[in-house]
Amino acid sequence: MNTATVNRFTNREDAGLCLAQRLVKHVRDGNPVLLALPRGGVPVAAAISSTFGLPFEVLNVRKLGVPGHEEFAMGAIAAGGVIVLDHQVVAECGLDFEDVGKVVRSESRELGRREHLYCGNRSRPNVTHRKVILVDDGMATGSTMSAAIRFLRHQQAGYIVVAVPVSPRDTARRLRSEADEVVTVLEPRKFIAVGRWYEDFSQTSDEEVRSLLEGQQAYLPASV
Repeated sequence: MNTATVNRFTNREDAGLCLAQRLVKHVRDGNPVLLALPRGGVPVAAAISSTFGLPFEVLNVRKLGVPGHEEFAMGAIAAGGVIVLDHQVVAECGLDFEDVGKVVRSESRELGRREHLYCGNRSRPNVTHRKVILVDDGMATGSTMSAAIRFLRHQQAGYIVVAVPVSPRDTARRLRSEADEVVTVLEPRKFIAVGRWYEDFSQTSDEEVRSLLEGQQAYLPASV
């Protein structure tokens, strides 16, 4: 598909194929580590993986939703105890330390569950001094991606490329100050929500994530 004419994606696989066209230079320029944010980022990364014959793994990050309005992000957490909070959102919603703590504890349990379910006993890929392409199915506030970037900086990643099919312009602009590069297909002025830009934005299941990961185990390199 010619990404110059894209105004909506059929599904996450289609979005990944469109995004792959924007990532050619990054794949050719060395041997990047391809990481997906589950669950929605996994089918996108799988399409990129199949395009280039490049293995991928998951990087588990959890959004911290505002109590009672869980789809509205006030931050995110990642492995290793990384917590990213939007203090303005926390203050505007009148949340205190205990409110935030309850959400962090709940999402930490889910983070642990997904680590065990998706990764099992596999070690995380070594990202030290390497280029990392970090994939999701889209960004709204970018808080989840910020947590992932912070985790990768802690792991001393050499160069971080955020790759998403769609993002609001202001979010992409802000993430460009955190990552080394942000690659998108669409940056609409009137964003509304990530799902607005997909014909099929049905939820990705745990089973689909595991199937896509296991389907490319044959060429996954050894992790350290």
